Amino acid sequence: MSNFRTIWTTEDRYVEVIDQRMLPHEFVVVKLETYEDAVEAIKDMVVRGAPLIGATAAYGVYLAVREMIEEELDPSFLDHAFTALRASRPTAVNLFWALDKMREALDSADNFLETAWEMAGRIVDEDIETCRMIGDHGLPIIEEISKRKNGDVVNILTHCNAGMLGCIEWGTITSPIYQAAQKGIKVHVWVDETRPRNQGSNLTCYELGRHEIPHTLIVDNTGGHLMQHGMVDMVIVGTDRTTREGDVANKIGTYLKALAAKDNDIPFYVALPSTTLDMSIRSGLTEIPIEERNQDEVRYFNGKNSKGEMDAVLICPETTQAANYGFDVTPARLVTSLITERGVCDASEAGLLSLFPEYA
Repeated sequence: MSNFRTIWTTEDRYVEVIDQRMLPHEFVVVKLETYEDAVEAIKDMVVRGAPLIGATAAYGVYLAVREMIEEELDPSFLDHAFTALRASRPTAVNLFWALDKMREALDSADNFLETAWEMAGRIVDEDIETCRMIGDHGLPIIEEISKRKNGDVVNILTHCNAGMLGCIEWGTITSPIYQAAQKGIKVHVWVDETRPRNQGSNLTCYELGRHEIPHTLIVDNTGGHLMQHGMVDMVIVGTDRTTREGDVANKIGTYLKALAAKDNDIPFYVALPSTTLDMSIRSGLTEIPIEERNQDEVRYFNGKNSKGEMDAVLICPETTQAANYGFDVTPARLVTSLITERGVCDASEAGLLSLFPEYA
């Protein structure tokens, strides 16, 4: 792995992130100096991916505490910051988990500023270790497929980006892939473009290229064809929220990949950091809020034009209206296994409780 993070702190104790909207064409760093900066970074998808959203929100609380102290503001300022951060994205449960951790730490703090700084840093460090452990537990799955194929290439299909760009380091779906490559296992990744924001083509391809992982970009509708023709050995996706019974909310289009995998007897895995568990709900279809985003993300295609400039191109009639659902829910019955930092389990309440008995 390269020494590369997606969120870091500066010498003057502010926060910097990569503007992921500009990748892969431009590497732009954005400095966050207020909690409002953190809110906008999350809402506008400067940062995205459940773990990174949580980390950004945690540092957003730290920035709010800093501003409150330096400007001698009323403590209600911090309450407003928590409210704004909680409202920045509705689906990814890491956001709420991180904010709850920050609130809990501050409720018992003597030194607000140092406590907020240290807790935000701890959340980041724990996420890095969580993703590394997901790779440890996912690696044997890839090893077994490689052994079964007598060392031939293991073809893995992904959807969206749950790599290091959506986390801090390692990533969730990419951690076992990177660790397999480090062991000399031949892997190849089919990368869904992942419309409408193209996190697959823009981000997954970018980071796989940085790590010299063989990969091929495909349009979202190609996966089923590849599966029918024996060109996919396994599917692995991330999750923004997973219910007590193992239903999984992930980037829109994940459900269709799960259906195709089921029909073709291809294992469908979900890389699941426990911070994305929502054990307070059971049914993903009825209880997980599905974010609806601006229709222009569907109506326009963003990229670099022939002049080398970033540009947006309208791809439909100007009067056409578009629906832009950010996520869908894959029922637990379509998930082969969940890969967590504590091990691999069935996508069920019993499976999750076998690894996380504290939720019983």
